[in-house]
Amino acid sequence: MDAPGNDAGSSGEDGDISSVMGFSGFGKKARTFDLDAMFEQTRRTAIERSQRVLEDRQKQDVEESSASHTVTQKEKPSTSTARKSDTDSDSSGSDSELIGPPAPPGIGSRTSGGDDDDDEDLVGPPLPPGYKHSTTADDDDDDDEDMDDDDDDTPVKRIPDTHEITLQHGTKTVSALALDPSGARLVTGGFDFDVKFWDFAGMDAALHAFRSIQPCECHQIRSLQYSMTGDVILVVAGNSQAKVLDRDGFQVIECIKGDQYIVDMTNTKGHTAMLNDGCWHPKIKEEFLTCSNDGTVRTWDVNSEKKHKSVFKPRTQQGKKVTPTCCTYSRDGKLIAAGCQDGTIQIWDRNLSVHTKFHCRQAHVPGSDPSCVTFSYDGVTLASRGGDDTLKTWDIRNFRKPLGVVEGLTSFFPMTDCCFSPDDKLLVTGTSVKKDEGNGKLIFFERETLTKVYEIEVANASVVRCLWHPKLNQIMVGTGNGLAKVYYDPVKSQRGAKLCVVKSKLKAKNAETLTQDYIITPHALPMFREARQRSTRKQLEKDRLDPVKSHKPEPPVSGPGRGGRVAAHGGTLSSFIVKNIALDKSDDSNPREAILRHAKEAAENPFWIAPAYKKTQPMPVFAEEEDEEEEDKDQPEWKKRKI
Repeated sequence: MDAPGNDAGSSGEDGDISSVMGFSGFGKKARTFDLDAMFEQTRRTAIERSQRVLEDRQKQDVEESSASHTVTQKEKPSTSTARKSDTDSDSSGSDSELIGPPAPPGIGSRTSGGDDDDDEDLVGPPLPPGYKHSTTADDDDDDDEDMDDDDDDTPVKRIPDTHEITLQHGTKTVSALALDPSGARLVTGGFDFDVKFWDFAGMDAALHAFRSIQPCECHQIRSLQYSMTGDVILVVAGNSQAKVLDRDGFQVIECIKGDQYIVDMTNTKGHTAMLNDGCWHPKIKEEFLTCSNDGTVRTWDVNSEKKHKSVFKPRTQQGKKVTPTCCTYSRDGKLIAAGCQDGTIQIWDRNLSVHTKFHCRQAHVPGSDPSCVTFSYDGVTLASRGGDDTLKTWDIRNFRKPLGVVEGLTSFFPMTDCCFSPDDKLLVTGTSVKKDEGNGKLIFFERETLTKVYEIEVANASVVRCLWHPKLNQIMVGTGNGLAKVYYDPVKSQRGAKLCVVKSKLKAKNAETLTQDYIITPHALPMFREARQRSTRKQLEKDRLDPVKSHKPEPPVSGPGRGGRVAAHGGTLSSFIVKNIALDKSDDSNPREAILRHAKEAAENPFWIAPAYKKTQPMPVFAEEEDEEEEDKDQPEWKKRKI
């Protein structure tokens, strides 16, 4: 009897060991699964379970109906009541969807119509006369909410202007504004050549910029814009070379300058005159657009700064060159629009740079320099801000006549812009004022009719730039006195200025320095009393032992010199010769006598000059000496020497 048990135990141990060692499956046949049979078995099981559940529910309904019949029989109601209960029971039998005990008598009179179909939706006991059902009350509440929503749907109530903060850029005009797509950072540029970076999440209530740079030195900033990804910034200034900076203000690329002596601007690699405007492509993050006083609109690639991608040359009706003053992309990036100095608006296909796709010759007054062109979010409407104090909207499908015109909008700056609201129902622009002659305003117009619906008095200076960020739902405004204002609503706006206004100002930490004060008291305790020096002899002895105080002067250098010190005069052979021979002035003899000592030897034994003339001139011939007076007599008057 023990043997089988032992065999079983041994076989179990062998199985465990084989599973641990990893070879338990060796030699076994792999299992096969019939998926069709498994699915069929699962389907049958589900059908059987559902049938059982239905049968159980039917049994419960039968039991409840029988119990209700017994209760009515025990009460013994009158004939009329019995008839009514029978009808009620029949109706309850027909209304099999109702769950719970039977409804009390007279439930059919709770509605005016008495329709059973209407009663099926009502669950619960009847309400007293004069009261409406809860569903109707909910409907009323929904109607009220719908009314509120309708009120909020009005574009004017969506303007976030309940609160504002003021950022001090400087003392001169803020001529450029830019917000990154996430709305975390704001960049401002001005006529003071500065570009300042503002971080809403990092600022406190003091509202200080965390960085200020001058990317183009002494050139006014004309335009700033973040790319579609927000990692780089396009800087367009008053020079001819646009720059691209990263988020921290460090230069990424600088566009090349073209050759200003070439007539055909297509053959130059870059702009040759002052830039006016620029913007990024809305879909391609490496491409941007610039326009210049050289009469061209150029597209660039961040990866190739040595040459532009394509050139668009606006022309007048006579085919002459004209200066583009503002430019932009359409929302889908397929069109490029430019407002020109002769008052025209010209639109090209991005891939066809020769001829314009849309052209309006009389968009604004010639010579008025349009300051802004921008597309609506739906890409159909184009808004233009002219230097002739007008704001116009255009349908690019019918580009001959404007959809609407607003006049009397004063503009003193060549970069006064306009923008659409995030819901595409409003159009916003600013007005300019002279100094101490009123307040600059931010005016809101309805897009379809260009009727004035709202205005904000910003400051006692011109409103130059405006920007309505769709994600933050906040409005940024740049003014002519160096301020950048941010308008927001705590309920309707998101993040942005709401992050920094709630932070308290950081207190300046004063460094605590501990100084030891010396108190001199003539009659203090001996432990605080300083010892007086009674004689100078001991002090001199101490100074003699001190190697610093008793430093012996270095002796003069002997020899050629060492340690960077030059030896004394005459220490070397050359200095000895110069001193004793060349500069020896002790010989006081006459130099003429010293030379004539060798005259006799030179005449008797000539060595240098006389041997050279022995053959040609053995006897020297010298000129005869004549008196100067006789020479003067023979000479004519004009050759005689004047004494």
